[in-house]
Amino acid sequence: MAAAAASLSPADSQKLSNLKSSVAGLNQIRHFLLLRSLFVIVLVPSDFGVSIACFFEDEKKGFINLVSRYLSGEAQFVEWSKIQTPTDEVVVPYDSLAPVSDDPAETKKLLDKLVVLKLNGGLGTTMGCTGPKSVIEVRNGLTFLDLIVIQIENLNSKYGCNVPLLLMNSFNTHDDTLKIVEKYSKSNVEIHTFNQSQYPRLVVEDFSPLPSKGVTGKDGWYPPGHGDVFPSLKNSGKLDALLSKGKEYVFIANSDNLGAVVDLKILNHLIRNKNEYCMEVTPKTLADVKGGTLISYEGRVQLLEIAQVADEHVSEFKSIEKFKIFNTNNLWANLKAIKRLVEADGLKMEIIPNPKEVEGIKVLQLETAAGAAIRFFDNAIGANVPRSRFLPVKATSDLLLVQSDLYTLADGYVSRNTARTNPANPAIELGPEFKKVGNFLSRFKSIPSIIELDSLKVSGDVWFGSGVVLKGKVNITAKSGVKLEIPDGAVLANKDINGPEDF
Repeated sequence: MAAAAASLSPADSQKLSNLKSSVAGLNQIRHFLLLRSLFVIVLVPSDFGVSIACFFEDEKKGFINLVSRYLSGEAQFVEWSKIQTPTDEVVVPYDSLAPVSDDPAETKKLLDKLVVLKLNGGLGTTMGCTGPKSVIEVRNGLTFLDLIVIQIENLNSKYGCNVPLLLMNSFNTHDDTLKIVEKYSKSNVEIHTFNQSQYPRLVVEDFSPLPSKGVTGKDGWYPPGHGDVFPSLKNSGKLDALLSKGKEYVFIANSDNLGAVVDLKILNHLIRNKNEYCMEVTPKTLADVKGGTLISYEGRVQLLEIAQVADEHVSEFKSIEKFKIFNTNNLWANLKAIKRLVEADGLKMEIIPNPKEVEGIKVLQLETAAGAAIRFFDNAIGANVPRSRFLPVKATSDLLLVQSDLYTLADGYVSRNTARTNPANPAIELGPEFKKVGNFLSRFKSIPSIIELDSLKVSGDVWFGSGVVLKGKVNITAKSGVKLEIPDGAVLANKDINGPEDF
């Protein structure tokens, strides 16, 4: 932090000094954190030896440190000529990973070293939901969280191990999640929750914290991205508690990625080779051209994001010939290494400035991404995994895919139907009438069969009957002001539908 501050201009030094004073006077951040710390200490007393004051000070220090680094203008761009394609030793092909022993006792030893951590800070607002996104029903009445718990229950039952589940919440999802996890109280999975940091939004005009301008509700604050998982794991007391129980590795993934399941081959490889960090990557398609990719840079493996690429190289960055893989955000990390790096303030991930507007005031959120931490860990690698490990549900078009006959569900695992011969998923484009989950569900009597579908585009006031089958390329467009109903049992193959006369 001192090094970053030393390179500040006099004007920026004054900004930082003023900001420190303002943050020190913010009662709300202190009040919120007092309540939060009390909550977790009461809930899980055996796991916490954290003093409330310490927790607050760590968070405040993290915020000032982040702002200081941003003001110092740390280099965000990479030197294009220094980028090298990683070798198979750096980004390991999944097929080359050693098979895991068939001995259940050996598998138990592996799993007893593991913790599963799901990033649970996001709300389902994009899909019209008000609570945590992880409680959206995705299949057979089961939510993301239900499926995650069922998967770990099955592992713990099958191997007699104790893989705990950690949920990193934001202040937006904390209260709801505490209520939701009560339903798993009789499960054989230990579920722990902790909150990521809560930072005040910065007013662009004078770099003051937004709460000091009178925006005292939740709108004055923000969670600073999932790169915050490492310090928050340490500051919450969870990291030391896990280490004391003999845990060695954490598998971190987005709660909405149905493909992010525990993989024994990857865990076994990391333990055998003493890899402190592993990022799962998968082959890039034209739909993934903006996704971050792994490169070798100045002797280390590094995540390259589009924001770090100079304008003249963006088209090259998007090329699926040159950069063939992208980050799934399925990450594995050694817990002792996390502790070492957080305590040494050694995780200086690239800062992502995220401009917003709140109540007419232009504000800035400074965020970091967990994948960018890869370059700070020793012996870090990528694993080039099958596309099946990347099945995110970001919109209702994704929900249509996973609720259809394109996928099957068994033991909490969503798997692709082998009856589908095309290796690619259908391209689905649904109009705004389908954007919210409630509206989406109401417009289907049942989800159509799409095993043989190549693409579907739907626009306007369209309603689907039951038992509909879609094949090839299907475009359905309802004329303005007209309700278009697809009849029960309709089979649409390579058709453009504009009205009842087209059936």
